[in-house]
Amino acid sequence: MISRIDLRGDALPEGAALRDLLPRAEFDVEAALEKVRPICEDVHHRGTAALIDYAQRFDGVALERIRVPVTALTEALEQLDPAVRAALEESIRRARIVHRAQRRSAHTTQVVPGGTVTEKWVPVERVGLYAPGGRSVYPSSVIMNAVPAQEAGVPSIALASPPQKEHGGLPHPTILAACALLGVDEVYAAGGAQAVAMFAYGTEECAPANMVTGPGNIWVAAAKRYFTGRIGIDTEAGPTEIAVLADDTADPVHVAADLISQAEHDPMAAAVLVTDSTDLADAVVKELEPQVAAARHVEDRIVPALTGRQSAIVLVDGVEEGLRVVDAYGAEHLEVQTADAAAVAARVRNAGAIFVGPWSPVSLGDYAAGSNHVLPTGGCACHSSGLSVQSFLRGIHIVDYSRDALAEVTHHVVTLAEAEDLPAHGAALKARFAWKVPSE
Repeated sequence: MISRIDLRGDALPEGAALRDLLPRAEFDVEAALEKVRPICEDVHHRGTAALIDYAQRFDGVALERIRVPVTALTEALEQLDPAVRAALEESIRRARIVHRAQRRSAHTTQVVPGGTVTEKWVPVERVGLYAPGGRSVYPSSVIMNAVPAQEAGVPSIALASPPQKEHGGLPHPTILAACALLGVDEVYAAGGAQAVAMFAYGTEECAPANMVTGPGNIWVAAAKRYFTGRIGIDTEAGPTEIAVLADDTADPVHVAADLISQAEHDPMAAAVLVTDSTDLADAVVKELEPQVAAARHVEDRIVPALTGRQSAIVLVDGVEEGLRVVDAYGAEHLEVQTADAAAVAARVRNAGAIFVGPWSPVSLGDYAAGSNHVLPTGGCACHSSGLSVQSFLRGIHIVDYSRDALAEVTHHVVTLAEAEDLPAHGAALKARFAWKVPSE
């Protein structure tokens, strides 16, 4: 059901050579870019009319307007299963605890007497959030996007989610209920690249946003790339990934269950086990069969994901080698199920989020750990972070020097300006003084 890659015996290669040996889903955003370009430009020129046409074409619904009435949010919350409401409220509560602690305050540094630099943090003015609605519906993604934006102090927050034919052209009611719980009342029935274009350009109904965040399919990722520079984005989210670094202390029942938990997202989802124990590898393979048989979404998601080129059991000589492999892989989600898991996890450099030991599964992070589940994929964890309050803030430096403080450093500025053949830079300082600036 799942392939094996044996990296034992020989010295592991470095850098890109090691990354090339590891499984990864094919996700060609560049190819998709050409297909979303005309959609994005159509929204630019026709606005709401284009969005209505794409709702009919892609979602099979006839809409008169894109904006969701606030009454629909209220009704969705009133009709929500009480148990689901309680779970969403607890997820929101925990996410707020973690993200509120991420807030940053202004800080002033005195560089020299009379010279200070203050860094202040300003939230972006308006954010468009995207909540997928394809194979699965993700109210948890509404929470993971909205909470950090709210805790950052973003004054204007809108959300888009695809219209659902079975729900009268509205986004899924659980999405709407989550919005109501969060106080997000500007919601649009729009999906895919056209939703990103709506936020980027604005329409008759929707004001343009400064930033778009949230997971989506390859068309959403391609639209984000298309608009990079015009708007800010969080990441070009690819297929979800789990990597498990485990030794012979790990429980194969847990490991198999966790691999399946990510495989059920999508047929392109990646499930990777890195281990130095062939006994564990054999036990996990044996355990996968009954667990997969008992699962839902077997033929359309789980089996294609586990048997695809993006999933594998990677055999290594030891935990040290395993650390090198998972750092090269840079998983969206990394579980560490080894002896002294906390110490091993502390040495990991590249991962979107790290889950320590047998009682911190990825599923906890997806819903109720308090952490954020919007994370870098496709190896981007080697240079990017998951969504946080910081994602919605801009650091601005405020420079405040007195006359004496400027005079004291002017000769250095003049010297560097001359070295770069930009004499007017130095002249701008000289012009402020009636005397010749002494040189060293």
